[in-house]
Amino acid sequence: MALYQTLRWLGDAATGNLLLIDQTLLPGRYEEISCQTQEQLWEAIRSLRVRGAPAIGVAAAYGVVTGTQQFRDASPQKFRDAVRDVCQYLATSRPTAVNLFWALNRMQTSCDAMPSTHPATFLHDQLLEQARCIDQEDKDMCLAIGRHGNELLRSGMSLLTHCNAGGLATAGDGTALAPIFAAAAAGKAIHVFADETRPLLQGARLTAWELQQRAIPVTLICDNMAGQVMREGRVDLVITGADRIAANGDAANKIGTYSVAVLARHHNIPFCIAAPSSTFDLSLDSGAGIPIEQRPASEITDGFGRTTAPSGVDVYNPAFDVTPAELITALITEHGVIHHPTRELIRQHLAQASPGMA
Repeated sequence: MALYQTLRWLGDAATGNLLLIDQTLLPGRYEEISCQTQEQLWEAIRSLRVRGAPAIGVAAAYGVVTGTQQFRDASPQKFRDAVRDVCQYLATSRPTAVNLFWALNRMQTSCDAMPSTHPATFLHDQLLEQARCIDQEDKDMCLAIGRHGNELLRSGMSLLTHCNAGGLATAGDGTALAPIFAAAAAGKAIHVFADETRPLLQGARLTAWELQQRAIPVTLICDNMAGQVMREGRVDLVITGADRIAANGDAANKIGTYSVAVLARHHNIPFCIAAPSSTFDLSLDSGAGIPIEQRPASEITDGFGRTTAPSGVDVYNPAFDVTPAELITALITEHGVIHHPTRELIRQHLAQASPGMA
């Protein structure tokens, strides 16, 4: 399990609060922040204090609990209305990670399914239990992805990853890093190249930090070095996470992932994506329908408080790009591995794992 807790709930439903590692401060400072209102959590998600699709989903589930604390003594109907309002509000924090909407929908559905005669206090307590279930399921998911992904790794391999899909991106051991953690725990000698991941440097600030915490050999490179490192024969496999996967297998991940996938294909290197089943959005026929978040220009022109571009320059700053399914060697989920994913293989995989999902 992780040596740090990305997020954790303290207390009961009535007065408890959500604690998050403020990831904007890493690696220079380790600090937890308390989210006691829905507005505080919205800001934490939007500003990337908490990030990574699974972690955002778990945080949002707890956010429904904090956002409705003031309605514990209201009528059952007023409480249900408050749940709906909080879910709609938190859904506006970030557009791309489908786990956010999945978790909020699950919290909403859970509330709607409870008998209308139950008082608000009962409904609220049950919502906390539902959030805790989502939290534990995420931890279990990470371990399962780690087990399945570990089967693809052999001792002596050198891997490349982009952005951060470790424990900081989930409630547990991560997605893309989970197989690496599992391999290391099994005694396999694994080395990792971590892309810096511009413009916010999640690979440099977070992935390198996590791997060092686990004493796993890691070499940090700038994003535009990946091709050269591959050409030199230093990379055996690429593994990343994903924030949303369409029905045909197209996958959205942090900007730059598509470029890495193209380079991997050119150099005949397997390109794998590790993500939970909740990251699949079967309502989208292809990646063309995935909404791509646009981030502030200041992240590029004035990153980390230092001006690096002329004033007034036009900036294009999409937070994600989409990797076509044909570039993906395998999708690793908590239920197993989908080799050379296609629409039909994804449907079968999800249907076998959770009948009715596909």
